[in-house]
Amino acid sequence: MFVSLNWLKNYVDISSISSEELAEKITKTGIEVDGIEYIAEKSSDVVVGYVELCEQHPNADKLSLCQVDAGDQQLRIVCGAPNIRQGQKVAVAKPGAVLPNNFKIKKVKLRGVESNGMICSLQELGIDEKYVPKDISEGIFVFPDDVTVGESVEPLLNLNDAVLEFDLTPNRADALSMLGVAYETAAILNQEVKTPNEEIHPTSEKAMDYISVSVEDPALNPYYGAFIAKDIEIKPAPLWMRNALTAAGVRPINNVVDITNYVLLEYGQPLHAFDYDRFGSDQVVTRRAGQNEKMLTLDGEERTLSDENLVITNGKEPVALAGVMGGLNTEVSEDTTTVLLEAAYFAPTAVRKAVRDTGLRSDSSTRFEKGVDPNRVEEAGFRACHLLEKYAGATILAGPVSFDELDRNEDTVKMDTDEINKRLGTVITEDEIVSILNRLQFSFEQDNSKFIVHVPTRRGDITIFEDMLEEIARIYGYDNLPFTLPRGASQTGGLTDKQQLKREVKNYLESTGLMETITYSLTDDAMIDRLISPELEEKHPNPVKLAMPMSEDHKYLRLSILPELLKSLAHNRARTQTDIHYYELGNVFITDEKAMTRQPEEELRLAGALTGLWVSHPWQQEKKQVDFYLAKGIVEGLFDYLDIPVSFEKAKLTDMHPGRCATISINDRFVGVLGQVHPTLEKSMNLKETYVFDIDMEAVLTAYTNTPGYRPIPKYPSVERDIAFIVDEDVQAGDIKETIKETGAPLVKNVQVFDVYKGENLPEGKKSIAYSLRYQDPEKTLKDVEVEQSYQEIVGAVNEKFNAFVRS
Repeated sequence: MFVSLNWLKNYVDISSISSEELAEKITKTGIEVDGIEYIAEKSSDVVVGYVELCEQHPNADKLSLCQVDAGDQQLRIVCGAPNIRQGQKVAVAKPGAVLPNNFKIKKVKLRGVESNGMICSLQELGIDEKYVPKDISEGIFVFPDDVTVGESVEPLLNLNDAVLEFDLTPNRADALSMLGVAYETAAILNQEVKTPNEEIHPTSEKAMDYISVSVEDPALNPYYGAFIAKDIEIKPAPLWMRNALTAAGVRPINNVVDITNYVLLEYGQPLHAFDYDRFGSDQVVTRRAGQNEKMLTLDGEERTLSDENLVITNGKEPVALAGVMGGLNTEVSEDTTTVLLEAAYFAPTAVRKAVRDTGLRSDSSTRFEKGVDPNRVEEAGFRACHLLEKYAGATILAGPVSFDELDRNEDTVKMDTDEINKRLGTVITEDEIVSILNRLQFSFEQDNSKFIVHVPTRRGDITIFEDMLEEIARIYGYDNLPFTLPRGASQTGGLTDKQQLKREVKNYLESTGLMETITYSLTDDAMIDRLISPELEEKHPNPVKLAMPMSEDHKYLRLSILPELLKSLAHNRARTQTDIHYYELGNVFITDEKAMTRQPEEELRLAGALTGLWVSHPWQQEKKQVDFYLAKGIVEGLFDYLDIPVSFEKAKLTDMHPGRCATISINDRFVGVLGQVHPTLEKSMNLKETYVFDIDMEAVLTAYTNTPGYRPIPKYPSVERDIAFIVDEDVQAGDIKETIKETGAPLVKNVQVFDVYKGENLPEGKKSIAYSLRYQDPEKTLKDVEVEQSYQEIVGAVNEKFNAFVRS
């Protein structure tokens, strides 16, 4: 919602506060102000000028030479606008004027003729192109005749306005109108609200002589009011109204359409104007659409409707989709002289279904979906008639003709001062509560500390005590609420073991170069059973489906973090971010029930996804792609950091590359998986080579002891020995590594694989695996004979177990 402060001034006095201060106060009372936007940068010396003479430039076909009266001086100006004419009142920047972007106006010669000043377009005055009417987008702006020559254009064009952008929560539908914002602002500043003029002067002729109203489904349409306005002259709306619409982000069209849009924003009540002469009958009938019934909407698209949609008809065919959009065949045009004005209340569910079925969404549908004020429906119609009478020369027929079964009763909420103070931890008095209710303009009955509050229908979000408690708290001021530290046996700010582990895991992963991400806990049909770790599959989990999903993409609680993590990678790759290294620590949701009778169990898991380059040093011409060993190294480093022994075993898993995948185990128990995503899945998601890992952190927490340990720094030197074995191709390097560790203990402190070779000079079916061994004794300096003895024992053990021999 965009709130023009110049427009807001019509209803509440905000002259004593700056736009920044007002934005801060509104934010502190519960409606977040996302930002403040100024209509235009400040200009100087730009005034209304009158074009007394307009002639062809002697040396240019597309330029005009104008004599302009600027009030206090006569100016000779060369102008290139195609719509410049004699007799117009225009915006003139006099010599010395400064326009937005610090553009200074000077005397210049254009094609040999001196020009003193500039006749300005709206764009040159700083107004965004999207708000400029189409008919003058290529030319200058022409003022109506009632403006005064020589006066500043700043207030006339609303250039001094500031617009607040509200980020509204779904419950605050009242703030989708200027009057709703006015009541909110008045409560904050303790001011009165001035309501708009709704007075009309109807003729003796009655609207019922022109139209009748029939409603077939009162539950979906409890109120429908039809107003008739005759003798209308279609022309531009008054300048102040066009300015207000522009500030609210609405492009002006003509006076009739602009008036309905203005009242929509002012009252929060959608209206629709039909061309009565094109309506096709003298009756309005609202009904459910027929299954697959078609209609042509204002945007020129043919819509196929269902029997859940509500339509406005002329008794024969649909002329509007109720609460969403009107029909093209009854659109107000330049030839319109009589208007049928609709002011109605449509059930939010009906409008929501129409939006869902058609994909159409409009300012009107947004307000109907959230719920409009039943007491403003008819009032908005009278307000629009007042404006039509004043600015379109309309004759208003006595009426309206209406169908009315609308409930306009106010909800009541009971409050007690003691309970309010108990909940808020305050000592608010009854007098302060009375003051707050008066500022909110809520009527009430008081019996000492007890209150019965009658909630205005404009505040449909308030139905229970807790709602009123929030109103009291926010107007009292959240900053005024007392604050205390929690009391209890535990020390304030202490972390549980699980919290501490999560923090340490995050610290490690971020130190390796991974970036934390938080993805949706929900996924879709295509991904719900993909990339599930084998230890989870053994539990035969059933997907948990939401009863009322917000979209088809988010209808199941996830069984794995990886699918949404891969979607995030794909999203970024589509935006040219190719080197991505993510991790996420979050919950998956497990149940073995097909029909849910209890809440699913939540299990903490750690997942990572890496793609693209891991190292890129262009100056050194060095690039290293993400690969299996990088992902494995990060996981190994994590378990070393946590001091938890871990093992890896080659595996073939669904959705994973059959030759680049391994399971992760702690004490012979599977706790996760790592490897490359299967190429077919990568291709379907538009991913390049991507490596992932997925670890059960509940099992890690069980194995994690968090016991402080100390290893003394060795005093004596170590000895490095390399050894290469020729073995059968199916022998695993990790198995040989374990044998070396067992045989070489306690002198062998570290074993690393540094080379694997297949090819020339090796027998067929054989491979060479090279290891680096580090020997060290913490008590003494090792002798060559001790190292050699251990070395030979290792050779013998590997030879015996794997039929291996040392490569010379």
